Amino acid sequence: MKKIILFASLAIFSSSVYAQLKTTPVCPVFTVNILDGKVNEVLPTYTVGQIKERLPCFTSSEEESTTAKCGGGVFFKDRDIYFYTSRDYIEIGPKFKGKLSLPLMGASRNGLFKWLGNPKIKDVNWDAYTTSYGILILYFTKANKVTKIQFSNQSAETIKLCE
Repeated sequence: MKKIILFASLAIFSSSVYAQLKTTPVCPVFTVNILDGKVNEVLPTYTVGQIKERLPCFTSSEEESTTAKCGGGVFFKDRDIYFYTSRDYIEIGPKFKGKLSLPLMGASRNGLFKWLGNPKIKDVNWDAYTTSYGILILYFTKANKVTKIQFSNQSAETIKLCE
């Protein structure tokens, strides 16, 4: 009987030796500076490693490679923001949880001129604006409200978006 109790005690103790406390990564509030093209000082040109280091609460990531979907990136699905590192652009969806320096999400298409001027390229579903850092693309609902934001250090001629 003593051997059974001793064996059970050792088994329980030895399994707890391998248990480790893991902390949950905590990220600050995401603050997007539309006019500077940054998210918490993270630029679209940052690598997967640089983004993970500065914003450790990502929901998924994919290293850059030719086989990676859209070339790789770091994704925050719970906050609706996505960093496409190989293509050097950031995408913000309609359920974005954070702060925008300009209140673009949900803004009327007719009211954007005061912040952004005239678009460089205009389409039925989106407008592209030239910025000091590259390009800003805004997508619209049928009611002409902003529903998605993309920005990059690329130009309208060189940007490659993920479809």
